[in-house]
Formats: sequence, C-alpha cells, structure tokens
Amino acid sequence: MTHSQIPIVILIKTWQDAKQDAYPIRKRVFIEEQGVPEEMELDEFDLHARHALAYVDSECIGTARLVTLPGNLGRIGRMAVLPRYRGQGIGRQLLETLLKVSQSQDIKQVELHAQVSVIPFYEQFGFIAQGDIYDEAGIPHRDMILHIQQY
Repeated sequence: MTHSQIPIVILIKTWQDAKQDAYPIRKRVFIEEQGVPEEMELDEFDLHARHALAYVDSECIGTARLVTLPGNLGRIGRMAVLPRYRGQGIGRQLLETLLKVSQSQDIKQVELHAQVSVIPFYEQFGFIAQGDIYDEAGIPHRDMILHIQQY
C-alpha cells in the first residue's frame, strides 16, 4: 500500500492535548524498540513544543515535535512512526508539517539530532550534517541544520 492510498490527517497540538496519543508511540519506538531509557525519553521541552500527530481514521500512527529556541531557532525531534506504517511517507508528512510551522513562527534555522541511519532522509529536505557523530542513548547521532527560506 502506498502512502497515497492511506488518508492521513496531521494535527498540531500542545503536549497537554498530544501526550495521550504521542507518548504510546514514542514509548513503543524509542523505549521498547530502540532501548532509550524512559527517563531520557520525556523531557522539559515537551511542555513547550508543538507536537505534530499523524492519524489514520482515529488511530495515531506517528508523531514529531518542534521546540522553539532563542534566536529564531527551532529543533525538530522525537519523530516516530509505528512499525507497520513505516515506508509510506508519514515521516515525510510530519517533517513537512513541522517545517511549515517553523516558517509561520518566523524560525530561521531548524536543527535536529539525526540518528545516523536516517541522515539521507533528512538530506532530501536540505538538512546538512555538521560535526562529529556522537552517542545519544546508545544510538549514533549527528547534528543536522536547515536554513528556512522565507517566502
């Protein structure tokens, strides 16, 4: 099934409204699948972030967040899609949605901590890898940045 056959709705929510749908996905992907310690998975940024949630019918199948930092900077992270929905363009739609939100918030540069295995995915959007590879929760990561073009 291609992503064009699945009607996906992406909603932007506060953590208060998002956590009941987003946290089970993050727990499944990051804690259970990738072995991230639970105390590292939730952080102080969730409360102030804008959370993008992808729904098929009423089921939440993917999530990501945008944290606004000082100096017109944004950080995208915690992007996770349930295993059976991967490879269908859902991560792409989540990322595109958060990049549009970044633009509307007058964010000039977006950064993310990419797992090394998905750097090519982010490069498709113009993200550029910077610096050395480092360990985050036992997984190799590399910082990436994107300068947001204002239209």
